[in-house]
Amino acid sequence: MLNDVSFSLNNGETLGLVGETGAGKTTTALAIMRLLPKRTGFITGGEIEFAEEGNLLEKNEEIMKAIRGHRISMIFQDPMTSLNPVIRVGEQIKESFEVHMPDLSDAEMEKKVDEILEMVGIPASRKREYPHQFSGGMKQRVVIAMALSCEPELLIADEPTTALDVTIQAQVLNMMNELKKKLGTSMILITHDLGIVSQNCEKVAVMYAGSIIESGTAEEIFTKDKHHPYTVGLFGSIPDLNKVTDRLSPIDGLMPDPMDLPDGCVFHPRCPKCMEICKTKVPETVSLGGEHLVKCHLFGGGEIDG
Repeated sequence: MLNDVSFSLNNGETLGLVGETGAGKTTTALAIMRLLPKRTGFITGGEIEFAEEGNLLEKNEEIMKAIRGHRISMIFQDPMTSLNPVIRVGEQIKESFEVHMPDLSDAEMEKKVDEILEMVGIPASRKREYPHQFSGGMKQRVVIAMALSCEPELLIADEPTTALDVTIQAQVLNMMNELKKKLGTSMILITHDLGIVSQNCEKVAVMYAGSIIESGTAEEIFTKDKHHPYTVGLFGSIPDLNKVTDRLSPIDGLMPDPMDLPDGCVFHPRCPKCMEICKTKVPETVSLGGEHLVKCHLFGGGEIDG
């Protein structure tokens, strides 16, 4: 369940969407793509403004099919399940051109398949192979190739490196950044790894229980002193090479049931800074200067944002 989720992204920028499992990151991405499960997922209000298209919530399914994969693409979490195991990888990439660029000849489509595979570091000669013939890292490159095949204006990457080892993670992220610069693509990078965010994102939004509780530029999130207690907890869970300690500092407790959120601030049952007002009143969004916004009663004396 998402509540009062709001952010913006300019051309060529990368937004890091961070938070624990169950915070609502993937649901946000699926809502943007209009791919929420039909029987269980509903958008009851708000707007999703995209370029000159306007509000995507007002578009019918035919228009959304034309937008998905062409102007907005998504890299899903697990490359192992994102590829059809019985179709050659080249054919799976070619499907994007068949749907969104039907005027191209078969030879032109094949040439584009070759080019996009080479762009992500896979020899074009391997396009006739099946997914099981590729390693995890190579599968992820194929998935990225599929997502970038039509040069989308917005790329949503949902934990694109979770299943990869650290070395391949770095290669995939570097490749995505290079392709982003080459194609001028904006990106929403969903992850729980703050290290990845610090190195790859211009903007950051921290999600908790379906809400964005802190947002700002990467510099503001990573270098400023004032933060939401939840963000402080996320930073405290990261190993510090400069400190000797027996244990990390995890955030106590668990994420609340999205269908039974606590009164007041949704984080108050787990918050070490909890005050009485936190238990009854939902905090306003407060500006801490620049683009830095936080939803917390600790900063109630700041400038309230709209």
